Amino acid sequence: MLSALTGSTLLVIGAALLLLFLLPRLDQAFQTRTSHTKEVPMPTSLHPVVDDKKEELIQKTADKGITIVITDGFRSEEEQDRLYEQGRSKEGDVVTNVKGGGSYHNYGLAIDFALKKKNGEVIWDMKRDGNKNGKSDWMEVVDTAKSLGFDWGGDWASFKDYPHLQMDFDLSIRELKRGERPQVKALAEEK
Repeated sequence: MLSALTGSTLLVIGAALLLLFLLPRLDQAFQTRTSHTKEVPMPTSLHPVVDDKKEELIQKTADKGITIVITDGFRSEEEQDRLYEQGRSKEGDVVTNVKGGGSYHNYGLAIDFALKKKNGEVIWDMKRDGNKNGKSDWMEVVDTAKSLGFDWGGDWASFKDYPHLQMDFDLSIRELKRGERPQVKALAEEK
């Protein structure tokens, strides 16, 4: 009887047996992956580590003769949606490419900064050398932020976001949307 079966028939039978064997495992793997979705509330402020590092950044740059202003920190999903509409359905320039829930600001893991001149004017001048040391104040802030563990939006391949600094704690937006959060205790021990 085996000799009467064609090669294509054997292939179909083999594929069916393989599916019968793999389906329970695939179902188990899918359930395991989706069971990690946690119902946790969205943050309402900067993460404590990000907040501490923000304060350290302000102090360290001040020690270099550079005054910075944090122009944005935690941002609610509603605020994010309003910013997303800017330059699209509302007046103004496009300032973000992500809707609410798609920004590290929404999880308290990002800040934006600007420089502050002695006269109080807030500027976004990346070439300014206000402390007269031959280096761009902006890049001195960026270098200091990186040394504190921040990632810089100016390093992104597309949609460069020069005022943006974030700490993602090795969590993607997808993971954050699923309810994963940086663990405060473990991060405090790393400091």
